[in-house]
Amino acid sequence: MTEMSESMRLPVVVVGAGAMGGEWLRMLSRSPHARAVGVVDLDVDLARETVAGIGLDAVVGASLVDVVERSGARAVVNVTVPQAHRVVNEQAMRAGLPVLCEKPLAPTVAEALRQVALADATGQLLMVSQSRRYFDHLAAFRDVVGALGPIGAVHAQFFHEDHEPGFREQMAHPLLVDMSVHHFDMLRYLSADEPVSVRCDSWNPSWSWFAGDAAATATFELASGARFVYSGSRATPGLQTSWNADWRVYAEHGATHWDGDALVETDTVGVEVEVRSDSEGIEGSLKEFVASLRSGRTPQNEVRANVRTLAMVEGAIRSSDRGGEKVVLDDLIEESLALAIAAEEHDDIRDLLRSWTSAADGITTPAWGSAPAMIASGGAR
Repeated sequence: MTEMSESMRLPVVVVGAGAMGGEWLRMLSRSPHARAVGVVDLDVDLARETVAGIGLDAVVGASLVDVVERSGARAVVNVTVPQAHRVVNEQAMRAGLPVLCEKPLAPTVAEALRQVALADATGQLLMVSQSRRYFDHLAAFRDVVGALGPIGAVHAQFFHEDHEPGFREQMAHPLLVDMSVHHFDMLRYLSADEPVSVRCDSWNPSWSWFAGDAAATATFELASGARFVYSGSRATPGLQTSWNADWRVYAEHGATHWDGDALVETDTVGVEVEVRSDSEGIEGSLKEFVASLRSGRTPQNEVRANVRTLAMVEGAIRSSDRGGEKVVLDDLIEESLALAIAAEEHDDIRDLLRSWTSAADGITTPAWGSAPAMIASGGAR
């Protein structure tokens, strides 16, 4: 990889100086693609401590607009807690800045649709950092899946003993909302065979330290008629899988397995496993975000595309809350448009939502990437 000079690294502001914010800042300190020139957090002392601990030279403050003005940032990385995502995204995009937002983008599909309209109204890129798409062995696994013909079934299992004191342990659905969202999105990365409906059951083991449901099983019907069968738990103290889950795909011409880490295997003669090296995790997400800003190409998980991942999560929760009832995802998305219109407070966003002939129309119209590149290679608009 050709190293970028300091002037070619995109200047960004990171909003959120907690544990995940620190992880982003450490990655940015060595990234050839972007550099952190500002850090925003309501706890300014925490932000200063985080910046000093990493050894960064960055503007620190509690106001996003103020830090952007003082730092000269050209983009925002939103690493706040999930309930703050929309507020920060709106502040940034209305200030003329594109945003790379940590997952989950929003707690509901309705709120995600409001952010689709916000991106349209402001003309800014809003990309969700579904960072678990960016693993070399997952890319190799996808290549193998693509060589096996039509899919019959996909199975994924995720079992972990996950102690993360804070908001995660207080969530109503810590597995589905905070972890399964990754695995559901990875399913969509593996194949263009989109989920159309779901039946789900979630519960909390008696020994769980989570307040909400830490375990679930879900079966998604795919557009082709194939099935995605998912099982998971964040409170399992034995035989733990990879954070990326353990995957098996059964298709017309054979089967393939990925252990979620470094093992990709297939029993199909003539299909080879080829692992290429690229940026992984949040670094991979950042790399694509910056490349999209400079080229004008639509990235993976531009806000429109991410709506269907959120629909998988909300559909699974709705099904579980209704005793395992089948939930059709397109129906959920259409119902969410009416909720989005009713909840929206800004006239420009509400009028734009009302202009859609359907929610499906709103999330399939030409995306941001059809516009010219917003940021030149030197970081200027």
